Amino acid sequence: MGLAACGKSGNDHTAAAKSETAAPVQAAAVAESAEGLSLENWPALKPALPRDEKLEARIADLLSRMTLEEKVGQMMQAEIKSITPEEVKQYHIGSILNGGGTFPNNDKFATPDDWRKLADAYFAASMDTSDGGVAIPIIWGSDAVHGHNNVIGATLFPHNIGLGAARDPELIRRIGEATAREVAVTGVDWTFAPTIAVVRDDRWGRTFESYSEDPDIVAAYAREMIKGIQGDKNSEEFLDGRHLVSAAKHFVGDGGTTRGIDRGDTEVSEKELAEIHAAGYFTALESGVQSVMASFNSWNGKRLHGHKYLLTDVLKNRLGFDGFVVGDWNGHRFVEGCTVDSCAAAVNAGLDMFMITSEWKALLKNTIAQVRNGEIPESRIDDAVSRILRVKIRAGLFERDRPLAGKTGIMGSEEHRAIAREAVRKSLVLLKNNDQLLPVDARKNILVTGNGADSIAKQSGGWTISWQGTGNTAEDFPGATSIYTGIKQAVDAAGGTVVLSENGEVPQDAFGKGGKPDVAIVVYGEDPYAEWHGDLASIEYQLGSKEDQELLQKLQAQDIPVVSVFLSGRPLWVNKELNLSDAFVAAWLPGSEGAGVADVLLTDSEGNKRYDFTGRLSFSWPELVHQTVINRDDANYQPLFAYGYGLDYSSDAQLANNLNEDGESYVDGNLEDAWLMVSRPQAPWKLFIADGDQEPLWVSGNLARSDDNNITVASIDMLSQEDARALTWKGLRAGSVVLETRKPQDLSRYLDEGAALTMDIRVDQAPEAAVFAQITCEGPECNGKLPLQNALNALPKGDWSQVSIDLQCFADAGTDFTRVSQGLSLHSEGKLAMAVANIKFVPGAGDQAQIRCGS
Repeated sequence: MGLAACGKSGNDHTAAAKSETAAPVQAAAVAESAEGLSLENWPALKPALPRDEKLEARIADLLSRMTLEEKVGQMMQAEIKSITPEEVKQYHIGSILNGGGTFPNNDKFATPDDWRKLADAYFAASMDTSDGGVAIPIIWGSDAVHGHNNVIGATLFPHNIGLGAARDPELIRRIGEATAREVAVTGVDWTFAPTIAVVRDDRWGRTFESYSEDPDIVAAYAREMIKGIQGDKNSEEFLDGRHLVSAAKHFVGDGGTTRGIDRGDTEVSEKELAEIHAAGYFTALESGVQSVMASFNSWNGKRLHGHKYLLTDVLKNRLGFDGFVVGDWNGHRFVEGCTVDSCAAAVNAGLDMFMITSEWKALLKNTIAQVRNGEIPESRIDDAVSRILRVKIRAGLFERDRPLAGKTGIMGSEEHRAIAREAVRKSLVLLKNNDQLLPVDARKNILVTGNGADSIAKQSGGWTISWQGTGNTAEDFPGATSIYTGIKQAVDAAGGTVVLSENGEVPQDAFGKGGKPDVAIVVYGEDPYAEWHGDLASIEYQLGSKEDQELLQKLQAQDIPVVSVFLSGRPLWVNKELNLSDAFVAAWLPGSEGAGVADVLLTDSEGNKRYDFTGRLSFSWPELVHQTVINRDDANYQPLFAYGYGLDYSSDAQLANNLNEDGESYVDGNLEDAWLMVSRPQAPWKLFIADGDQEPLWVSGNLARSDDNNITVASIDMLSQEDARALTWKGLRAGSVVLETRKPQDLSRYLDEGAALTMDIRVDQAPEAAVFAQITCEGPECNGKLPLQNALNALPKGDWSQVSIDLQCFADAGTDFTRVSQGLSLHSEGKLAMAVANIKFVPGAGDQAQIRCGS
């Protein structure tokens, strides 16, 4: 799901009736043939569950007693921050969700019972018939994508990319079962999982949500995860309250967008769409998945939320899906002709439930009006509501049979954590082990270092408590173990010595007088991100910022053998780090049970291995920085580590320390845009508040304030969730908001290419004093400072505008672009409220810039 209206449609699809015959499929094939589409690309599937005449009669009875307002209310899914239980009753709303980082009572530390109580309140409201309405139970959906990851104390399993490396479908089923149990404790009925994307370009910010580049793995895992969450469709456990409603997402092609741009366009043939990107849906449907989430992406230029051929003709008719299609976070608004509060085209295309945030009342009103004026046939509404009711009845929501709701001893239980720890062990992939450095003898002197060593937040990645996985501390993970904690437990038990030093500096005599570590285990990698916030321009790890390389070099200079434990949501170009490591482990994003890493890396107290490496790459690993699209079935397939690669302790492979280290992020002299901030700061840049004499404050989450709130930086929505920053100066003193890097960057090639600094700006309160844009470099008298106040005053208040500044102006003012330390600083000497987004250097745009030198 993304945390994240429309024109007329000519055909009325009543899929509940038409799915019983072949006629609508044939008609659709004829109707769409002019566009070159053919249903023959897709297998003809029957509904996974046989038709139940009693169930269908119950649906018909409920539908006959519902008003149009009640029916359309069932098609709305509102976010809990935007709707009360009383409003659920008043408007007969069918569903609610909690977005990532949303909690009952807006309390991050809400207990499982707080969640249950709120779920009960919404349910009671939905069943209240005091106004004469029909009692239809609400269904609550949540992104439990690697465990019940929105709840403090939940078991967090490895993200999907790690599970793909485990090659263990039975384990996947057990993870689904454990997750469903923990979700059920909180009274939530439905999880938006699994993601069954097949990733083609590793720059995609959601790569870690995919099991593999191999559609066969995705298909096998989709089958078992859905069986785990929902229960076996042929057994009494199916949707029994211990097993919940699952959602296969995102239909279809989300992992195939051009350049790996989240929510972009998947430009492939229908045959490739079906054979590669839809592979997981065939098994998901066979397993009886009850909901499918429409994707944000387009297919060959047409948005999936409005794609009638794919949602209705293919998914519902050809593939026999009799559950309901839910939208993604306000995803309908991207359909041509639509807005967030009006989208007839999505309904007519086959969307059954809108995932709508604060604008749900307007969307409800407009949809009702569109039915009354004939834009949406009422038969299409009846079909959508029938599908929603079918799932609610199957899931027992009317009877509210919730055997686990409010139960203690289930959330974060030892049993579930043991499954997660097993999954960590099985997901680790050993890429390098020169001279058999691993396993490390736990009886020796061991230095544990790197900024990921003792960070459960970092090892858990995005979709962890908050949407982006940012802003979390150790206190947010009761019962969890960091990688360092797991190592320490193993070393203490074996009688060795372990020292934690994030920066690699060893306290004097930490290993005895004059002693030094026998080995260093260095844990580092990507910081947490989710969705498009994680989209990359280059797969070079730590592009422009070499902190981890410097740490490895420092250890190598001391002749300390190095084991790299690399945390990442995708394969990245790490040739430099590989050359500096004696052993290298791809640990992916292991979740809450970091001890699983130590289980494999360290011996027992007798010096014997405890567990071997069994993980194998489910994604190809690049040899060159330009191999952003590298998949096992490609022509001219030449990865560094092929799909399926992985060493174990019986392997006798040596990897030379002379891998290619040419890591320029552009090819053949074609200079791409240099992003400083798109949705969030792009590596190597970080966002800081520099307020007077105060220590610079790193803006690591979605809200930061300097002392006495003089400067505030808050994440806001421009086009998508949290894709912009609101900057506010109270004017108590002068201060800046800065995009800064620890290691100065050589950006002279952008100056040579006549680039412009461009950004989207919205002025909310005009400046009352001088404002400057600055690009600063290392050293004295190296500050290119340009006045910005007049330009801001000229912008329309409250509206977004693009502002561009010729980079040459900064150079003329004193910036040395060979050593830039602050890519942009916005400095105000008085009151000002503005928002910014999409900050970048655009080659060749200097001549067209609005702010030119001397202007």
